[in-house]
Amino acid sequence: MSPTGTTTPLIVNALGQLDNPNTPASRAAAAQLNPSSSQLTVDARAIADAHASGLTAVNITLGYTVGGLPPYEHTMEDIAAWDRLIDNYPGDLLKVRTAADIRRAHDEGRIGVIYGFQNAVAIGEDPGLLDSRAAAFATAGVRVIQLTYNQANHLGDGSMSPANRGLTPFGRQVVDALNDHHVMVDLSHSGENTCLQAACHSRVPVSINHTGCRAVADLPRNKTDAELRLVASQGGFVGIYFMPFLNLSGHATAADVVDHIVHAVNVCGEDHVGIGTDGSITAVDDLDAYHTALAGHITARQLAGVGAAGERADTYPFIVDLRGVDQFRDLIHLLEKHGYRSGRIEKIMGRNFLDYADRAWTT
Repeated sequence: MSPTGTTTPLIVNALGQLDNPNTPASRAAAAQLNPSSSQLTVDARAIADAHASGLTAVNITLGYTVGGLPPYEHTMEDIAAWDRLIDNYPGDLLKVRTAADIRRAHDEGRIGVIYGFQNAVAIGEDPGLLDSRAAAFATAGVRVIQLTYNQANHLGDGSMSPANRGLTPFGRQVVDALNDHHVMVDLSHSGENTCLQAACHSRVPVSINHTGCRAVADLPRNKTDAELRLVASQGGFVGIYFMPFLNLSGHATAADVVDHIVHAVNVCGEDHVGIGTDGSITAVDDLDAYHTALAGHITARQLAGVGAAGERADTYPFIVDLRGVDQFRDLIHLLEKHGYRSGRIEKIMGRNFLDYADRAWTT
């Protein structure tokens, strides 16, 4: 891989969006606490921008995360909506069920879409239904399930839960069921004890698909070195996000992204670190209008108890100088300037996630 772009690297975003955030529908959906992912606008611009960025595959969030909708039913409806959407763009999008599908997307110039949850609540609370629910999700093509969002649930505690309990007995059963059905166990957003215990309990390597490093910025959404090291030591994966939590000021920059990647590589080793931006490819065109709307959304999240320390009305949920169709090329250039060789950069940009998918989806 070279800075001139003479080769096409494999780029996998371990958590992101396929969306044009400038459309009225997407702006309205983004203002909700738990928008359906199918309410976002996957239009010609969003797809063209994804292609132009060099993106190979992205883990999207679908289904229930927070709010008052029935978790299982809403999630299954959202999966069906995404299936229809992908069917509408057969030359551009490819539903990912295996690591081979990511390679196929790269070879065919399509965008691989990985179905994932950011909360496991949709799996229910009945142990008698657990295996059938896990099987239903896996059969429907769900490849990633995050155990908790910011708050506590019946599996364990999220990063903003002050009790910092560990994995509950039912949470252990859920991890077992996800292992049985070859679904990634994602520990992003989890509390430290839940993360450590889930990683130890899982028979299959686990992931933290979108996070930062708490040693660099001491905020709850970032992971401690103990969490990062344990996940990596067992063959797992850690994705660094493009989020305000990378800097205590809330105004994170591309330089902060590099700092967190460097720290994660130092702790985890170069074979276990990647990117999970938690954002879209298409950039917001009118930042002033977006900022005005964002304040209300942040307030609503705080009132609902689902926000995180570091979310404020004066911050953006993305990196202003690392967005749009050049975001991956810009990051590659910054990593080159840091002195990283091409092989290490290729791992960070996508090869590490692909290798992890081989382990997690087949073990």
